[in-house]
Amino acid sequence: MTFALHPDTQLGPVKLKVSNLERSIAFYQEIIGFDILRKRDQIVELTADGKETLLILEEVSSGSMYQPGTTLGLYHVAILLPERSDLGLFLKHIIDKRIEIGSADHFVSEAIYLSDPDFNGLEIYRDRPREEWTKVASGDYTMVTERIDVEGLLDSTGEDVWHGLPPQTKIGHIHLHVRDLKESQDFYKSLGFEITVGNMTNVGMLFLAAGGYHHHIGLNIWAGPNALVRSKNAVGLAYYTVMLPNQDELTDLIDHLKATGHKPVEQEIGVWVVLDPIGIEIQLTTESSKNMEEK
Repeated sequence: MTFALHPDTQLGPVKLKVSNLERSIAFYQEIIGFDILRKRDQIVELTADGKETLLILEEVSSGSMYQPGTTLGLYHVAILLPERSDLGLFLKHIIDKRIEIGSADHFVSEAIYLSDPDFNGLEIYRDRPREEWTKVASGDYTMVTERIDVEGLLDSTGEDVWHGLPPQTKIGHIHLHVRDLKESQDFYKSLGFEITVGNMTNVGMLFLAAGGYHHHIGLNIWAGPNALVRSKNAVGLAYYTVMLPNQDELTDLIDHLKATGHKPVEQEIGVWVVLDPIGIEIQLTTESSKNMEEK
């Protein structure tokens, strides 16, 4: 029987390794719009609502950097804004700051792309209402890459001004450079994610999600067959979090992973760790466990 994650499963905090913590803090506060929730030693936790950790930054000793698209691992972390006007305000802010960006209309969403000082990829996006999403005959969501409506985004803001990320901001999805689509697809399906866009493998891309979302996990092989594996002390993705809605669902997932040979390890009470095929650490937890850790 196929295992599926609970429909209310979401992504939680993402941890990035950076080469210069103070430089990264300035970028994520002044450019992206986060606030500092906690800071200790070489680690800072960033928040949008003053309560919940969304992004964790840790300075690594050597901070080795790689050019984008040359290694396995992070392609981008996607930060989901609640309203179109929020994305419009972010666009205004980025224009004022003269930051180089990319952008796209994906039909299910509108997105702005940029990189942090260590070339960690970021997507800032908003979803169109789910009732506007459509599917092709295969059952895959219709997703495209077209020119974004810059004028419409800017007009959506009215007279509002940028005040940083809105409190309802969350981590929307994670997109990874992987070694082999089938290998990673099989792993993420065994984790309980379902394929939502499988008709783009001809261009080296695949999307999966829980609960009928367009994608929580993006996979691509664009870094090529000779893509490097980053060293432990290099900048990049340290881990991302999959949050189950309750302890029963987490227990079911852990039991399933053990039965299928994936060997999850309990890192601390309520937090389990499993590695994907390219060695990316995934922390499995619940909303209640995460909140207890943050107190």
